[in-house]
Amino acid sequence: MKLKHRLSLFNIVTKLFLIIILWITLPYIVKKVIYNNADDELLEKKEKFVHNLDSKEIKDFLLANDSTEVYSNFTILHKEFTQLEVSPNQKTISKDVFYNDQIKIENQEAEYRVLQHHFSYNATNYQLEIGTNIKAIDDLIVLLHYIIIITFLIVTFFTFIIDLFYVSYLLKPFNKIVTTKIALINEPEKFNHTLIHSKTSEFKDLDDALNNMMNRITDAFDKEKLFIGNVSHELLTPIAILKNRFENLIQNQSLDDIAIDKISDSLNTLDAMKKVISNLLLISRIDNKQFQTNEEININEIITELIENLKDRIQERELSVAKNIRENFDFKGNKTLIQVMITNLITNAIKYNNPSGNITVTDSWNNKNYTLIISDTGIGMNKEQLTQIFDRFTRINFEQDGHGIGLAIVDSIAKLHQIEIQVESEINKGTSFKITFPIS
Repeated sequence: MKLKHRLSLFNIVTKLFLIIILWITLPYIVKKVIYNNADDELLEKKEKFVHNLDSKEIKDFLLANDSTEVYSNFTILHKEFTQLEVSPNQKTISKDVFYNDQIKIENQEAEYRVLQHHFSYNATNYQLEIGTNIKAIDDLIVLLHYIIIITFLIVTFFTFIIDLFYVSYLLKPFNKIVTTKIALINEPEKFNHTLIHSKTSEFKDLDDALNNMMNRITDAFDKEKLFIGNVSHELLTPIAILKNRFENLIQNQSLDDIAIDKISDSLNTLDAMKKVISNLLLISRIDNKQFQTNEEININEIITELIENLKDRIQERELSVAKNIRENFDFKGNKTLIQVMITNLITNAIKYNNPSGNITVTDSWNNKNYTLIISDTGIGMNKEQLTQIFDRFTRINFEQDGHGIGLAIVDSIAKLHQIEIQVESEINKGTSFKITFPIS
């Protein structure tokens, strides 16, 4: 997931978390606020009522001195009521009490918020109850609840869109650094050293650091290429001169058989040294990307040609080769290197196979990728050997000729072409190389 999406997702998750908290706490908060407001209104009405105790209507009721008498007053829509009666408790109580109660007025029952107040008048204690219908309050709380939640959801949606665009704008220099610089970190020759404009200091520092690093890498690559050229001349040239001298010397008729054998051994040693140096130089050139990879390559043609060229070695070991190539797959890369890669794999299948064994070359499509499989019925490898086969100078079987560089070359060629190689092997049952080519 991209960074901008992760940031936007984090933003919306935190807002949804706040909405959930509000969903839980909002009814209590709103109810508390509205009830406090209702209680304040009830207190205000109580003060007015107590202040008007000398009015004629109430005074007549109080002078009646009848504890069974109840003074009641309520609005037409039953939104409010006032009730006064002689207090059953003649002890003086000055505390105001608020509570909710279901009260029936004119055969209509509803829930009211009630203020109960006790006071003394002319040596008699009275109980005053003033109530307000809270059904409308509860309906208002529910309505406010949904309005606020819907508002928050709408705000969350639009802020998510705004945040997404803003984060995209903010990360635009970073994305440009990733696509134009970090993506080419392994290809110094294609690296763009142009500074990327950004108002964010961290991105500027990252851009400067990448440019400085790539300058050093490019300089190191140039020095390595120069070193490879010098090594190619300084090592291979003396070997060629020595080989030429030994070949001339071996023509001397005065040499006995012992001298000729020693010279022949020296020639073989020089050939082996030349091969090792050439292979190491090849790996270095591949790793430095000194090969063009824009040639059209037909895998079927390469396999057919290689099997034909290796026919003598195959027949010498009495091996059976089954070529089951069903796809006419074309791949863009360096044809010479691909030939070297497949040649090394098939040569290993011949070299490490059992006498009268089998070699199978098949292909298939795997998740839209072309896969070539080269299998043999040879000596196989254990798990520890499998982890080392692509290391340089690693030899699995010391009874066979070689220097342990062939599969290292295969690995370098595969990495250059972004080819994935998977190996499966079992002792005395054989080895299978699965080569997956990237989508062109």
